[in-house]
Amino acid sequence: MELFTANFPCLAEMFSAGAAFPLLSVMAQEAAVEGPSVTDVLLTANNIWMMVAAALVFIMHLGFAGVEAGFTQAKNTVNILFKNTLTPVLGVVTYALIGFALMYPGDFNGFFGFNVDSWNTIWFSPGNADITAGYADGGYTFWTDFFFQAMFAATCATIVSGAVAERIKLSAYLTFTLCFVSFVYPLIGSWKWGGGFLDELGFVDFAGSTLVHSVGGWGALIGIWLLGPRIGKYENGKTSEIAGSSVPLATIGVFLLWLGWFGFNGGSVLSADPGLVSLVLTTTVLGACGGAIGGHFTSMIAMKRIDFGMVLNGVLAGLVGITASADIITPLEALIIGGIAGILVVFSVMLLDKLKLDDCVGAVSVHLTCGIWGTLATGIFGEGASFMPQLYGVLACGAAASIGAFIIFSIIKATIGLRVSPEMEKHGLDSEEHGIRGYTILMED
Repeated sequence: MELFTANFPCLAEMFSAGAAFPLLSVMAQEAAVEGPSVTDVLLTANNIWMMVAAALVFIMHLGFAGVEAGFTQAKNTVNILFKNTLTPVLGVVTYALIGFALMYPGDFNGFFGFNVDSWNTIWFSPGNADITAGYADGGYTFWTDFFFQAMFAATCATIVSGAVAERIKLSAYLTFTLCFVSFVYPLIGSWKWGGGFLDELGFVDFAGSTLVHSVGGWGALIGIWLLGPRIGKYENGKTSEIAGSSVPLATIGVFLLWLGWFGFNGGSVLSADPGLVSLVLTTTVLGACGGAIGGHFTSMIAMKRIDFGMVLNGVLAGLVGITASADIITPLEALIIGGIAGILVVFSVMLLDKLKLDDCVGAVSVHLTCGIWGTLATGIFGEGASFMPQLYGVLACGAAASIGAFIIFSIIKATIGLRVSPEMEKHGLDSEEHGIRGYTILMED
């Protein structure tokens, strides 16, 4: 120390008895200042994770766009991309206008309610939003809650887009999306996630096998039924394969959806609990793997070919299948549930073709069929879940979603019309509705 102070006299003076005391006093005072509380740290961690998860759910729209554009004809690419761009736009806005307050009404009779306070906060009094540990039992803030839930709402409407592609009027689809996301989806969601009668019955749907995927799947099924098949799909008692525009694009879309599902399921933990989030991510990825395996081997046996499309849809089927129970099943159970979903998606596609229900991308089979299976599987495998409440939930949500979709589509059909003209369908919706084409050179019209 003597050598050190001899070479640095200014420091020697600082460490003298007269100067060192105030310096140490300041240091002691700074050390005495309390750091952030455990509650504040948890609130921050939870919010960061949920916002990241919401961003992952948002990027799923790019995945849907890729899958739908890749599995449909090149002459309709711009139309597909336009719908998939407008869907999240309309979904978020309508959810802010009415859906959020309808889905989380607070105290209500279990069937219908509207939270005037949250609606007023969003549109007129953002300063009233609770951004402290007092909101959601200290889990996250009001705005994080809205942002995350809005991403889910927009996803539900996108499911319909691919099924009804290549022959629905753009105005008809956008009108349906506005109505479905504004009223049907949030009303059904309130029955479980808003504390409604299904929640009281013990119905379990962790991240939405029924409340998101099956609800969207019912809308898609009603849509393709009322629209009818594409020209040339079913002729002379045979089913014709209508080739998509880009298998690579569809593959990229599936992987983007797979990535987004980590936010879809992982964010539904509604906290950054490392043990539970990591379990959910594990069951999610294993469900997807099981679906791919099931889709691959089932298509080989049933279709007598190695069908890559069924592998891709098998991945999505497995993801939908474990979404209801990802937090209460083991990794092995996730693989089994996903594998069975992969099997079901193949037979569901074949059945729809026999019934002459033309689903361009397999949306009904992936989201409705496997959403139902995943919800029922929760009652079979899920810890603490029972089968009968799961069945009641499937029936109640299915009835509400299909009736709601039928009413909306029927009104649209009777007014502005659902389907484009045969000439427009033949030439392609890109040229007829948008005036541009997604690809400069079309391989096939």
